[in-house]
Amino acid sequence: MHAESLRVLEDSMRRGISNCLVLLSLILVQPVAAQSPKPESSRNINAEQKPPLEDPLGRSTPHGTVTGFIKAAHQQENFERAAEYLDSKLKPRERQELARKLGVVLDRKLLTNPDRLSHKPEGDLEDGIRADRDRIGVITSESGDVDVLLEHVQRGKDNPIWLFSSETLAEIPRLYAEIPSLWLEQHVPEPLQTIRWLAIPLYRWIAIPPAIALIFGLAWLLSRILFVLLRPLLRRLTKEQDDRKLATIVAPLRLQLLGLLFYVASFFAISLFVRHFFDRVAVTLTVIAVCWLVLRLINVVAQLTLKHLQQLNRSGDTALVYLLSRISKAVAVIIAGLVLLYLSGVELTAVLTGLGVGGLAIGFGAQKTIENLFGGIMVISDKPVKVGDFCRAGEITGTVVDIGLRSTRIRTVDRTVVAIPNGQLAALSLENFSLRDRNWLHHTIGLRYETTADQLRYVLAEVRRLLYAHSKVESDSARARLVRFGGSSLDIEIFAYVLATDYAVFLAIQEDLLLRIMDVIEASGTSVAFPSQTTYFARDRRLDASKTEKALATVQAWREDNELPFPDFSGEKIAELADKIEYPCPESVLRSGKGHKC
Repeated sequence: MHAESLRVLEDSMRRGISNCLVLLSLILVQPVAAQSPKPESSRNINAEQKPPLEDPLGRSTPHGTVTGFIKAAHQQENFERAAEYLDSKLKPRERQELARKLGVVLDRKLLTNPDRLSHKPEGDLEDGIRADRDRIGVITSESGDVDVLLEHVQRGKDNPIWLFSSETLAEIPRLYAEIPSLWLEQHVPEPLQTIRWLAIPLYRWIAIPPAIALIFGLAWLLSRILFVLLRPLLRRLTKEQDDRKLATIVAPLRLQLLGLLFYVASFFAISLFVRHFFDRVAVTLTVIAVCWLVLRLINVVAQLTLKHLQQLNRSGDTALVYLLSRISKAVAVIIAGLVLLYLSGVELTAVLTGLGVGGLAIGFGAQKTIENLFGGIMVISDKPVKVGDFCRAGEITGTVVDIGLRSTRIRTVDRTVVAIPNGQLAALSLENFSLRDRNWLHHTIGLRYETTADQLRYVLAEVRRLLYAHSKVESDSARARLVRFGGSSLDIEIFAYVLATDYAVFLAIQEDLLLRIMDVIEASGTSVAFPSQTTYFARDRRLDASKTEKALATVQAWREDNELPFPDFSGEKIAELADKIEYPCPESVLRSGKGHKC
């Protein structure tokens, strides 16, 4: 019975799954069938959307035509193929001869860089000439300059192709006849002219290394001359007499001069290949030199700015200068990289799109890094701490030594360095001790329970007199009060602000005040209580009766003269006592002369 039930259940599930699959297929197929056009219209659409066929010789764009012709005429010396790039109705042999002459004219006269020609099938529509023509350059001639033109030609049912126009080809024999023979070739042995590598005569390959060596030598000489010329100007701007700042920018300037010399040498090159090579080298060196020079100038400007901020006592902006210099360097390197990619023929739109998608992926994977970056910007802009400040961040206490893009480094009192991520630092409570305008003196002193009330009044009054009279204590906030009857002492709270921002100076002043308070307690005849719960038997030192009587007499005199300083001294008395106690005392090694004892 149980087996039969299982079999029925299995059959039901199988039928249910089959029905679901049939229903799903109907749902998916029906919209496709409803949206599918008729077979005839489908063929028409495919025919309309079919991309145009690429020309096998690369003549679909102006750039492809020129580079294909140069490759066939110079590198391969295949004039039969080179003639296929001409819009000419001459006989095959005459067309091949015309192609050879065109190659010589372009090699000796054309200054245009083929890489700068249009890569689009429609050509350059902004060159100011007819839409079916493209100008690739101008050849100068004594009898009149000639525009080298390409023409968009339709041949049969094939797609239009770009060919050297018949108008330009008509001028080639005249231009070829005007080309003089090279004086160098008149003195070069015949084998060096006939032996070729990559369609270039051997003597030209031999001439390239000396030419490059000459360019490097001229660059070094010009940089030395430029160094001498720039020295007075840079000294006037930096107001420094040494040449360290100038020495940092000499190397990029030398590289810039080298690129300029390569560019000038491209005009004197005897072939289109060498001109193109020199032009590419010149542009690449120029971009690298400009980027290098910008990086060095950013360092110089940052150093001068930091020096100026030091003179203005604005060390808080130091971290901001470091941040801006690092960001500026990163931007300069990125721009230089994009320019080099563009000059290499890379489509920057695709690169930037890829960077955008990659940036999103990196952003999701580097959330903490980005958080720390923005945390560093917040710390630098809000300036809760700056380099050199003594602070407390959470449980870490020390001196800030650097505020970077990712973390802030603090040297602790143990002389270790702790790196706190900026994202975490921005969320912490920062306590900056360096921003204190004064230091807090706060102590609780316990007197023995044998102290009488008048003795206690004497101690309170004299301690207040001390605080009011001390030149390094802010008298407006100073106070000394009996605050509690402690477990083993009468507790007096001393509260005052010491007029010192440096903690080491504060400790010296606090020491002086505590010693003077001990003198007051001793003069009253009492003493500091022992904060102990231990029961012990000892011969007690009796209180000094004479000092006790003297303190009591002083308090009694205050009562008789109505000058009892409780709950506080009068305002006139406080003003009279102000700055009466010198600090440091006259006997201190920090002062000279004689005076009362500390």
